[in-house]
Amino acid sequence: MIKTLKKIYHLYSRHIKYRKYSIGKNFHAGRGVFLWAKNNLTIGDNFYIGKYSIIECDTIIGNNVIIANRVSLAGRYDHHFQQIGVPTRLSSQIRDKDYNWKGLNQKIIIEDDVWIGVGCIVLSGVKIGIGSIVAAGSIVTKDVEPYSIYAGNPARKIRNRFDSEDQLKEHIRLYQLNYLK
Repeated sequence: MIKTLKKIYHLYSRHIKYRKYSIGKNFHAGRGVFLWAKNNLTIGDNFYIGKYSIIECDTIIGNNVIIANRVSLAGRYDHHFQQIGVPTRLSSQIRDKDYNWKGLNQKIIIEDDVWIGVGCIVLSGVKIGIGSIVAAGSIVTKDVEPYSIYAGNPARKIRNRFDSEDQLKEHIRLYQLNYLK
């Protein structure tokens, strides 16, 4: 019974609640998830986004991606904070139809096989490379190299995901064999 209810909820989320976005198969959104994009939100297959996470900018997400609980994907320039004589709270926002300041063409790109840990913040204009991991609590302000682990504020590379080039090559071979069809 519970499995059936979960399946119904995921179908509702994918085809009704978030129907204006492109969402692949096996989509899972935890409780309290909020999705919004000004122009484009594309999510691949086998995607998981944990409780109370938000996507609030244009984003392209690949396949087999995990976004943990309380993660924020946010625009870097959501408010025109340099608008002369206007408090930031009252300045134009990226949600406004006539917004014409920075950030309009920025998006977040998250490639396949990425895991973003609990409590992370990722700012628009960033690309997270294939096979990467972003450690819990990190703030990502710059691109993340493929098959690497980043951590901190701001996030910096702390190591490669795999211990050797042979392990990386075998992972890529098996991933392509089993998941790229």
